Amino acid sequence: MKYIDEFRDGTLAKKIASAIKNEVNPNRRYQLMEFCGGHTHAISRYGIPDLLPGNVRMIHGPGCPVCVLPVGRIENAIRLAQQPGVILCSYGDMLRVPTDHGMSLLKIKAQGADVRMVYSSTDAVRIAQENPQHQVVFFAIGFETTTPPTAIAIKQAQAMGLNNFTVFCNHVLTPPAISHILQSPEVRQLGWVPLDGFIGPAHVSTIIGSHPYDYFAEEFQKPVVIAGFEPLDVMQAILMLIQQINQGRADVENEFTRAVTREGNLKAQYLVAEVFELRRVFEWRGLGWVPYSALRIKAAFADFDAEKRFQIPALSIADHKACECGAILRGIKQPQDCKIFGTVCTPDNPVGSCMVSSEGACAAHYSYGRFRQTA
Repeated sequence: MKYIDEFRDGTLAKKIASAIKNEVNPNRRYQLMEFCGGHTHAISRYGIPDLLPGNVRMIHGPGCPVCVLPVGRIENAIRLAQQPGVILCSYGDMLRVPTDHGMSLLKIKAQGADVRMVYSSTDAVRIAQENPQHQVVFFAIGFETTTPPTAIAIKQAQAMGLNNFTVFCNHVLTPPAISHILQSPEVRQLGWVPLDGFIGPAHVSTIIGSHPYDYFAEEFQKPVVIAGFEPLDVMQAILMLIQQINQGRADVENEFTRAVTREGNLKAQYLVAEVFELRRVFEWRGLGWVPYSALRIKAAFADFDAEKRFQIPALSIADHKACECGAILRGIKQPQDCKIFGTVCTPDNPVGSCMVSSEGACAAHYSYGRFRQTA
C-alpha cells in the first residue's frame, strides 16, 4: 500500500539502524523525547529500541491526550453524567479512565447514567438533535488535531439553534507543554530527565505546521525533527536528531514532508481561533499547572460552554498513590518501574490513564515490550 508498506521495509530499517550505529558517539548518551502518543505506540510496536545502540534512549513524553488529562477533569465529567437529563458523549478511551477512587464513565454507565461513545464531535450534535428533551454534553479532549472538529460541532450547533448541546472543553496545546518541560521549576522539583532533542508530533504538526518549534531550537538549543508514524519515519528522525547533536546544531527539520508544511493547515487554525481562546493556566497530569497550555470556548459561543451552563467547579485531585503515571509522562520513570504495572494495573483493569489508551506508554509497553527485559 502506497505510503505504508515502503515505510515498514525491513531491509531499509536495517540500513537506517546501521547508519545510526555509525553516527553515534560511543562516549556520550543521547536522550530523545517523542512528544506524540502515536510515536510511543509505534516505537513499542515495531521494537525500535532493540535496533538502537545502548547509549540512545527514547523517552516517552506527555503526548497522549487521554493520559495527560488530570483526575479532577474526569471527576467533573462523571458528575456531569450523573445529573438527571444529561447525556454525556465521549470518545471511547475516556470511558475507561479511572478516578482516584476507581470510578469511571464506563462504571457509571453500567449504573444507569446515559454515557455514549462517539467517533466524532458531529455524532454528539446528531444525538442532541435526536434528543431535544435532554442536555447533551460532548466531553472534548485532545491536542491541536482534534480541536478543529470540536469547533465545527459548536458552529453547527449554533447554526441549528441547538440549545441542548454544550461542550466540556479539555483541549490542550503542544508547544506550551514542551516549553514547560524545558524550563519550569515545578517540573524540576517533581523530577525530570535532561533532554538532547525532540521527535515532533505528526498529526499535531499537520495542523500547526513546523514553525512553532523554532522557539525551542533557538531559545533552548534543542533540535526538533517532525516525524511520521511509520517505523522508518521514526528511525530516520532519530538519525537526523543524532546528526544534529553531533554537529552542534539545533534546527527544526521536517521528516514528514508528505503531510506537514511550515505553515500548517491555515483553515483549521482560523476556525480554532474563531471559537476558542487561551486559558491562563490548565492542569496536566504529570506536569502540574501549565500556563497558556489549553483552550476555552470564547464568549461569543458561551451558550455552548458546559463549564458555564453547569457551573463546573475546578477540582484538583491527586493520582492513585501507587500509580507512577505522572513520573512516566515526565520521562523520569519507565512503565516497568511502576510496582503495579502488569499485575494490579493492566489494560483490562487500568489504575492509571497511561494504561488506558493504546497511545499511553504503559499500554504500549504492556502490549509489545513487557517481556523484553526477561527475553
